[in-house]
Amino acid sequence: MAEDEDFDRLVAQTTDNPQEAMIEKSLRPQTLKDYIGQPKIKTELAVYIEAASKREESLDHVLLYGPPGLGKTTLALVIANEMQVNVRMTTGPAIEKSGDLVAMLAELKPGDVLFIDEIHRLPKVVEEVLYSAMEDFYVDIIVGDGPAAHPVHLPLPPFTLIGATTRAGLLSAPLRDRFGIVEHMNYYDLDELVTIIKRTAAIFDLAITEDGAIEIGRRSRGTPRVANRLLKRIRDFAQVDGVQSVDKMIAAKALTHLEVDDDGLDQIDRKILTVIIKYYNGGPVGLKTIAANVGEEVQTIEEMYEPYLLQSGFLKRTPRGRMVTAKSYTHLKIPLPKQQ
Repeated sequence: MAEDEDFDRLVAQTTDNPQEAMIEKSLRPQTLKDYIGQPKIKTELAVYIEAASKREESLDHVLLYGPPGLGKTTLALVIANEMQVNVRMTTGPAIEKSGDLVAMLAELKPGDVLFIDEIHRLPKVVEEVLYSAMEDFYVDIIVGDGPAAHPVHLPLPPFTLIGATTRAGLLSAPLRDRFGIVEHMNYYDLDELVTIIKRTAAIFDLAITEDGAIEIGRRSRGTPRVANRLLKRIRDFAQVDGVQSVDKMIAAKALTHLEVDDDGLDQIDRKILTVIIKYYNGGPVGLKTIAANVGEEVQTIEEMYEPYLLQSGFLKRTPRGRMVTAKSYTHLKIPLPKQQ
């Protein structure tokens, strides 16, 4: 059981480990020029940032959405760095009361960035405070209790709110409409992942061959965070084996030991597909049923595992539930039913 938990932490696209978080922070680029991937978003942001700087205004509010691990937080930090302003970081669940948000907003200086990760999880009462703050840079709060309570109009300096979410569909329309810049983060292609892996290897002072980087990139689920974590574990294997340079053979050996297959699927991915095939004849089956069989939370499957399985063509959504594709049968080496 302990091995499964260690493995889950390895392939997870979020982390609660402070040491892992510090390492990820050290790997983050500081400028748009150094930021690898997402070329369309970088081009557009470069224009918006330059225009705002020339007008000496704060950048318009930015919403970044897409699967976890694609660099939304990193891009927010890059934006603040390019604008040469301070950034205050928090998460939606951490802001429990409207007073918490008001305190953060009051500390901002003109042009500063407030970054809210998982913004779709903001409490409704807190979200409503954001409306006037984003649109007109003020908040109205009630001070005191009972008969002594009275409203206070609190002006705010012009600031930039950057929201990040894995589930843009859960944002309310009034909040979503107040973002002037909305960008969708896409999965990375192999060339971009190879570049990221080489950059990370250089930071780690780890020698890696081209075919070694390609092997890791192929199995990284199109996600930089996963690529970096796999590289860190492969570095451990190489160091224990006394290997000076990570090549394709070393990378493949380590990844096989970690049970990450050629398409980047891990234990949970394969378990999800196997459950649908063996217990439900390939689907359709509801997400709650899948979660109960796999032993994972519905939200975990929906946000962390399903997006890649859908994108890679292993899974499809239907009005009646999730269904596997013929590609899943082939990948798992299970005979395809005759009716399919």
